[in-house]
Amino acid sequence: MSVLCIENLTVAFRHDEGWREVVKGVSFDIHAGETLAIVGESGSGKSVTSMAIMRLLNARHARISGKVLLNGVDLLGLSEAAMRDIRGNAVAMIFQEPMTSLNPSFTIGHQIAEALITHRKITKRAAREETIRLLEKVRIPNAAKRFDDYPHHFSGGMRQRVMIAMALALRPRLLIADEPTTALDVTIQGQILDLIKTLQEEEGTAVLFITHDMGVVAEVADRTLVMYQGEKVESGTTAEIFSAPAQAYTRRLIATVPQLGAMRGIDGPRKFADDATTTYTLPSASAPPLLSVKNLSTRFDIREGLLSRKTGAVHAVENISFVLLPGETLSLVGESGCGKSTTGRSLTRLTAATSGQIEFDGYDVLNLSASELRKLRCAMQMIFQDPFASLNPRMSVEEALIEPYLQHRLGSKAQAIQKAAALMERVGLSAAMMKRYPHEFSGGQRQRICIARALMLDPKMIIADESVSALDVTVKAQIINLLLDLQQSLGLSYLFISHDMAVVERVSHRVAVMLLGEIVEIGPRAAIFDNPQHDYTRKLLASVPVPDPARRQLKRQIEVSELKSPIRPLDYVPETRRYREVSAGHWVME
Repeated sequence: MSVLCIENLTVAFRHDEGWREVVKGVSFDIHAGETLAIVGESGSGKSVTSMAIMRLLNARHARISGKVLLNGVDLLGLSEAAMRDIRGNAVAMIFQEPMTSLNPSFTIGHQIAEALITHRKITKRAAREETIRLLEKVRIPNAAKRFDDYPHHFSGGMRQRVMIAMALALRPRLLIADEPTTALDVTIQGQILDLIKTLQEEEGTAVLFITHDMGVVAEVADRTLVMYQGEKVESGTTAEIFSAPAQAYTRRLIATVPQLGAMRGIDGPRKFADDATTTYTLPSASAPPLLSVKNLSTRFDIREGLLSRKTGAVHAVENISFVLLPGETLSLVGESGCGKSTTGRSLTRLTAATSGQIEFDGYDVLNLSASELRKLRCAMQMIFQDPFASLNPRMSVEEALIEPYLQHRLGSKAQAIQKAAALMERVGLSAAMMKRYPHEFSGGQRQRICIARALMLDPKMIIADESVSALDVTVKAQIINLLLDLQQSLGLSYLFISHDMAVVERVSHRVAVMLLGEIVEIGPRAAIFDNPQHDYTRKLLASVPVPDPARRQLKRQIEVSELKSPIRPLDYVPETRRYREVSAGHWVME
């Protein structure tokens, strides 16, 4: 008997002209211990399908028909009280955007423990102990101390780990995972995939896995269902889908998957589906750097007690140095919490650096006045990791796009709207969507809006913090191609922050690997990927999912050891690091 059986599921949303169907007669089932992956482009109906199963759609604005049978019981016919008992207990869900599903008013420990107390009827003390164990299982550093931290104290990847711990807490019969590893670095992604496989073996858990990462699909899914514009266009075993896809759309999905090693022997970045004979202008090594960073450190004070005495500090970024040339892409890679995003925020002074020097286009960034910094930020734009958190929910897309243009007085409102419309089209969205609000878009569409917003001020440099992590493979390819086109035509420089090593290989000129706030290896892309020297770099590369269904039963057996803490006592003196040059421009920490 199937754990979950979906029969002719149809979902329609209320629209100005009436009801519009976004999921159209989809049917499938999942057996105990089986994983079904649903794949498709952003907006294809994947997440709406999962929300309909959980009965999380607003009944006033959404109409659901068909059958959703969980162990033979139709969930669509249950009362809301009965559904509350099922959610989290029999069915758990890992949501795509952790910031929208974690309550900012409660600590993360409280939110996980609440589910344990409600469904298991255990004491607060026992719930706390179990919560700490779950946080350790998903490798949250200092889990016991971080129990009382709030969601905003965590990075995007760390918040996703919290969500995974919450979903696994009650060992559900059905786990719905909506892009569960999107915000995670490759090492923790490998561990989470192993964790889900282990849960299936121990508990017979059925998994509905929604993702755009075809490498992950190949490794975890027994069967795959392909959706396009709300309809099921193809389904079958994962091996069949990958070896002999019947539909052109499925073939296109698989063809646009970035694969590690695809850039071997190619100088500089390369667009998807590009002619190998196309020549790209490489940055001149003799040109003066656009950005120069020397001995940059960023630390966050830890204060405890009634008098909030300083007891230590989080050494988020520790004594790093690098340069970025005009027209160059330098990628920062490393696990969540290693200091990548803090580095990007420190460069723009969104986060105050503790010490060091930052020179950008001739400006001493750390010593600029407020008015000078305002001008600088025209030339140095940032695409943030979480598109939902960086878009004002009360502003329409049009207002969000034209606001920076008008604030910097670059032209009239009419010119701003015209430019915003052109950029919307360029990032693959319709200009007619500009009157909508952020909640009316999928996660991938919101990220495209953020990219368009960053381009409104014609910057010289863009700090792209996980800018394509939320995008499906076809849109990811389009955005990467767009970024590379802009780099060629405008001479843009990119600081590309990512955990997707296959994407990093495709877009980078140089790569810097970060661990616990320090750069442990830096050099030309080919040197880092073809001849990694540091043990941590090798570990990152070994963790990358490969789009090969033959690896489906493979477990990487990555050691689930706790990440070392970046928290240091007041008297801590950083160790002096030594680097050796392996080859021209390729440096590794000894």
